[in-house]
Amino acid sequence: MENDDLPRRTGDAASRLATEDLGPYSQEELAERIILLEAEIVRVKAHRDKVSAHMAAADALFGKKS
Repeated sequence: MENDDLPRRTGDAASRLATEDLGPYSQEELAERIILLEAEIVRVKAHRDKVSAHMAAADALFGKKS
């Protein structure tokens, strides 16, 4: 059965993180992990937005491809 909460890609860092056993981590380690993951989310969103803006600029300059 497929778990919709897990990433669909396999072999990438997100899928490995999603399947990692969190049991051995302390409360402090989990809090630090959350901070790092939230920072990574901000970084990925910023990159996504940059790519989107770049594509929009290219579409405006060259016309959108069909």
